[in-house]
Amino acid sequence: METKGYSEEFDLQKYWLVLRRRWLVVSGVFASAVVLSTLAASTQRPTYQASGKLLFQSSRSTSLTGVGERIGELESLKREGNPLDTQAEVVKSLPILQEVITSLNLKDQQGNPLNPELLTIKVDPIVGTDVLKVSYHSENAQMSAEVVNRVMNAFIANNLQTNRAEAISAGKFVENQIPRAEADLEQAAEALRQFRTQNQIVDLGEELESAVTTIATLQDQTNQAKTQLADVGAQVVELRRQVGLSADQAVDITALSQVPGVQEALGELQKVQSKLATERTRFTAKTPQIKNLLDQEAALTRLLQQRVTESLGTDVQVAPGALQIGTIRQQLATSFVQLQVQRLGLEQKLRSLSDLQTGYRQRAAILPTLEKREGDFLRRLSVAQKTYENLSTRLQETRIAENQKVSNARIIQSALVPNQPTGSVRRLYLAGGAFAGLLLGIAAAFLVDLIDRSVKTVKEAQTLFGYTLLGLVPKYDASGSPTLENVSPRVIATTTPRSMIHEAYQMLLANLKFTSLDKKVRTIVITSSVPREGKSEVTANLAATIAQAGKRVLLVDADMRYPGQHHLWGLVNTIGLSNVVVDQGEFSRAVQLVTPNLSVLTAGVMPPNPLALLDSESMTALVELLRKQYDYVIFDTPPLAGTADAAVLGKLADGLLLVVHPGVADSSSVTAAKQMLARSEPNILGLVANGVNVKQEPDSYFYYSSSREQITEKASPVKLL
Repeated sequence: METKGYSEEFDLQKYWLVLRRRWLVVSGVFASAVVLSTLAASTQRPTYQASGKLLFQSSRSTSLTGVGERIGELESLKREGNPLDTQAEVVKSLPILQEVITSLNLKDQQGNPLNPELLTIKVDPIVGTDVLKVSYHSENAQMSAEVVNRVMNAFIANNLQTNRAEAISAGKFVENQIPRAEADLEQAAEALRQFRTQNQIVDLGEELESAVTTIATLQDQTNQAKTQLADVGAQVVELRRQVGLSADQAVDITALSQVPGVQEALGELQKVQSKLATERTRFTAKTPQIKNLLDQEAALTRLLQQRVTESLGTDVQVAPGALQIGTIRQQLATSFVQLQVQRLGLEQKLRSLSDLQTGYRQRAAILPTLEKREGDFLRRLSVAQKTYENLSTRLQETRIAENQKVSNARIIQSALVPNQPTGSVRRLYLAGGAFAGLLLGIAAAFLVDLIDRSVKTVKEAQTLFGYTLLGLVPKYDASGSPTLENVSPRVIATTTPRSMIHEAYQMLLANLKFTSLDKKVRTIVITSSVPREGKSEVTANLAATIAQAGKRVLLVDADMRYPGQHHLWGLVNTIGLSNVVVDQGEFSRAVQLVTPNLSVLTAGVMPPNPLALLDSESMTALVELLRKQYDYVIFDTPPLAGTADAAVLGKLADGLLLVVHPGVADSSSVTAAKQMLARSEPNILGLVANGVNVKQEPDSYFYYSSSREQITEKASPVKLL
């Protein structure tokens, strides 16, 4: 978060510095715009403004009838935002303006009907109310009031006509929709009736509740029947064991024991059999008495079998001895038969109960589906019924609304003829001109700054070069500085010690020492990207500052194309570097002592090819000789633009200082200088910013001390190494 805040502050500061640099452009454009707007305002004729007010609300007359209440209602009042904006646009619409022009016979300067687009009606909603303020400016006070009143009346008339047309149109639409809604209602009702008939539905809710109750009751009855069947079954088994007959036999014998004919024949048969048994004790089997009794027995047996068959209805062979049982066995047989019948009845009852349960369960299973389908039919019927009822109600409302004068607006304040002209137009011209001038001035300043490709700030120079900033020399005026004999006031380290510029060079010297902690830097080449960046002044002042520290310093003017050190120090340039290199003059005669520790070797006679001299073995030997005789040797070399002198000499020296002057060098020259230095690969010590306007820098590297008028280092965001 802190980094982001710093970045935004830096950007704002950068834009502010652009405006400070281009304040003349901003001031010129702003002044021109103000002058033009003043001239335009002075040509404007006085105008008069008339205003009226319209109140928007739902009509209250319709509430008396109870119908048509929504006709003419401002439904937009329920939406977000300001709903009066829509009505404001309607007030300014073309039909309203055209009616005003026609009714007031408004014409332009050529006598033709006024173009509606030229009739500028101002409509503003009053905040917090449902009121629109309608205004109009005109050079004629009477006309301004008439236009406003006519606009409001035309709008109300148009609103009434629109609302009535809406009611008529709505009535026709509803009338056309009613037959279809009625058909849909009948179709939905018939579909529901058929569904209920097909599925035998009366009330699904009650039916489902009844089915659940019935299923529970049937389950109870089934459980009871099963219990009874188990009890009866146990009794049947026990009685069958006691009687010794099957169920069918017990039934047949019990039935035959109660038939008189069978019992009569059985009695006669038993008498004959008793007599036969008696006679056999007396006679042999061949006697006529025995044969006669046997014939009677056989005849009675056949008679008994015939009567059994007639009684049972089936040809069943029953032993005569089984047709007559005891009273106890007969009672047991009767009970056995009754229990067997009861068991059969219980089994049939269980089957019936099971079938009923299955039917009820199946019905209960489909009841939710039927209920859902019935709900769908009911919803369709309800929708169709509501649609039909709503359409019928709407038709009645529209029929009545057609005959009512419903409007959602009324005039609460008519426009009065203004007495005093308004000065808003002139003020608008002046304010608009000043604002436009300010914007155009700012835009022009940024455009000029964008077109200008020069290096404008120290930070921009650092970014373009990519080298360490070792020193910053503020811009200063040396015209009033005290001077020494023959020494230029630009050598301020000598002419004005303890000044703020002197402090800046002392800081540069300190930073140079920091860069040479590992390797002693004794020979330094100073150059710049282009001319007029003040490299010669920086060289002279740096050499003087080092000499003031008690070091033996030799300042060599290696710019043999445009030498300048002899002008700064007031020396004669008859013998110099060029003479020494070609052995045309002795070194001791060429060197001139300017201060106790500072000597200057001027450029000498301008050779035809300075680069050849600097790139010679003689120059290499001279540099080695100077390194031994002096603590520091400072070379003032030509700019890098168009010459390779500084690059060649930079290979012979311990390091190279590059001087940059904001506002003089541009991006292309910086790029060319970097490319040349990259090819020659000298030891780049860093940058020296010269002639810096500190107030136009985005970062405060220094601040002024009012007591000493000097530059003191501040806690800088850029560390000077």
